[in-house]
Amino acid sequence: MNIPKTQKPRVIVVGGGFAGINFIKKIKNENVQIVLFDINNYHTFQPLLYQVSTSGLEPDSIAYPLRKIFRKNNNFHFRLAEVTYINKEKKEIETTIGNLAYDYLVLATGTKTNYFGNQNIEKNSMPMKTVPQALNIRSLMLQNIEKADRTEDPNQRKRLLNFVIAGAGPTGVELAGALAEFKNSILEDDYTEMNEAEMHVHLLEGMDRVLPPMSEKASKMAQNFLERLGVQVHVNTMIEDYDGITVTTKDGKSYETEAFIWAAGVTGNPVKGIDGSALMEKINRYYVNEYSKVKGTDAIFALGDIALMETEAYPKGHPQVAQPAIQQGKHLGDNFKRLLKGKPLEPFEYLDKGTMATVGRNKAVVDIKKMHFGGFIAWFIWMFVHLWFLVGFRNRVVTFFNWTYSYINYDRAARLIIRPFKKEA
Repeated sequence: MNIPKTQKPRVIVVGGGFAGINFIKKIKNENVQIVLFDINNYHTFQPLLYQVSTSGLEPDSIAYPLRKIFRKNNNFHFRLAEVTYINKEKKEIETTIGNLAYDYLVLATGTKTNYFGNQNIEKNSMPMKTVPQALNIRSLMLQNIEKADRTEDPNQRKRLLNFVIAGAGPTGVELAGALAEFKNSILEDDYTEMNEAEMHVHLLEGMDRVLPPMSEKASKMAQNFLERLGVQVHVNTMIEDYDGITVTTKDGKSYETEAFIWAAGVTGNPVKGIDGSALMEKINRYYVNEYSKVKGTDAIFALGDIALMETEAYPKGHPQVAQPAIQQGKHLGDNFKRLLKGKPLEPFEYLDKGTMATVGRNKAVVDIKKMHFGGFIAWFIWMFVHLWFLVGFRNRVVTFFNWTYSYINYDRAARLIIRPFKKEA
C-alpha cells in the first residue's frame, strides 16, 4: 500500500469521523507516523445528513476531504480502504489493499444502522447514516412526488405521498420536521396540480415520547412543534415489519408507503479480531478503561461511538453523539503526548455540553444541564453550534448562505434528482 518505512512509532487510526480527526489534530506535530484508513475519502458531518436528504443542502456542504484536513503534515498518510481484521499478536491490521504493522492502533469506526435482525426492514427501508444514503432518500422523495403528480391511481398516489419514519430520536425528529416544511412551503408551488394536504409525514416511536434521551419538557415542546407542522406522531408504536409497501406495527396498525425511512437505532461497527470479553456483543462496543484503552490489549485504543467507557455518571457508556467522540479524540491525543514522553496518563472526564434538536424554522429544543428551552433562541443556538463544528471554512460559509437563503425565501434549493434511486429487486 506504499506506506513509507519509518523508525518513528506508527499510529494507525481507523475511521475519519469526529473522534478520529480530533485525535489526529492533537498529535499531527508529534514525532510519529500517522496512517488513517477510511472507506470514504471524506469526513461527514452526520448531524446535517437530514438536510441533504430533504434538499436543504448539497452533500459537499457537510463533507470535507480527509487528505485536505492534514495535507500540510508530512507524517500523515491516508489510504482509502476497509480494515477487515486486527492481528493483536503480530500487531498488524489486514485491509482490502494489504496488511500493515502498527505500534499503536486507534479504532474510531463509529456505528452502523441497527435493524434488530429484521431482514425485510433491512432490505426494503431507507437508512440514513452516510452521504450516499441521504442522497438516496432525497432522490426517492423527489421521484415519488414526481410519480404522484402524474399518476391517475388514487391508491398509488397516496402511497407515494405517504412518508413514514421509524424512530423519534434527534435524527427522526429533524427529518420529520424537514419533510413537513418541504410539504408546507414547496409542494404546491412546484406542483400546481397537487394539494399539500395530500402529503403525509408519520413519525413512529416505540417509547412513550419523542426524543427519549432529552428531558420531558424538551420532548413535549418538540412534539408540539412537529404537530403544528403537520407531522402525525405515533408514540408507543413498535414496528413489526415492512414488505416494501406496508409498514405493520405490533399493535395491529398499518401504513402504506413507498418511502419508509429507518432511523430507529444504531449498533457499533467493530473490526474482527478483538472480541470475547473486550467486546459487548449486544451493542457491538469495545470495553475501554478511563484512558480509552481497549480491555485486554496493550496498544489498542477505541474512541467515540465504538467505545464503551463505564463510569459512575455513565454506567452504560457515553452517548453515541458527536460531543463524546470529539472530547475523547482530543483527550487521547493529549494522553499520547504524555505517553510518548513517558509521563503518566490522565483519565477521561466527559463535559456534558447539553443536547439539542431542531424541528424546523424557528423551532428547536435545547437541554443544558437543568435548563430546558425551545423556540427561536434554541434554534439560533442549534444553528451556531452546528456551523461552528462543521469542518472547513468553505463548508461553514456555504451552509450559512444556504440557510439564510432558505430562511428568507422559504425555499430548498437542492431539490435535484442528480442520481435517480432504484430499489433492488
